[in-house]
Amino acid sequence: MTNLNSHNIVNHIEDIFNRRGAESYLGEDVTMSQHMLQAAQCAKKSGADDSLIVAALLHDIGHYQNEIPETALAKGKNNYHEEAGANFLEDYFPLSVVEPIRQHVATKRYLCAVRPEYFELLSAASIDTLNLQGGPMSSEEVIEFEKNDYLEECIKLRYWDEDAKDSNRICPSFSYYRALIESLVKN
Repeated sequence: MTNLNSHNIVNHIEDIFNRRGAESYLGEDVTMSQHMLQAAQCAKKSGADDSLIVAALLHDIGHYQNEIPETALAKGKNNYHEEAGANFLEDYFPLSVVEPIRQHVATKRYLCAVRPEYFELLSAASIDTLNLQGGPMSSEEVIEFEKNDYLEECIKLRYWDEDAKDSNRICPSFSYYRALIESLVKN
């Protein structure tokens, strides 16, 4: 693989989408790329800023980066994709992109603890992974999590994440977002 840098990172990410995007998404009715593209579409339709649109688009990139097969989750193993994705992206993108990605699993745990109605939005696969990811946060974890400077953005991303699982939804391709992604790459 070529050494990654700010000049070729978007090409690399697009290559991942092209090579791996058709893979199934943890038992959902959409592929990995459909899910992430739908999340970005939700963000854009909601009037989110550029950083949050890109965060929505790339929030599950860690499923590709760490190359842990989907079957690991079926065996009861958390693949920590949120951390893998954030660690991969943090050298190239601002914190406003990276932090919501890093926190999107914790945000699911948070919302399940503080908004009982949120749990009703979860798909069966999302409930299964919630259990692997530690279940709803404890009251101590909630207090600590609420200190996050990107809490509002994390919550928005989490709702879009749950809404991005419609196999019949038509949405723009990765190339539609390319210029936007490039505009946020750190030099």
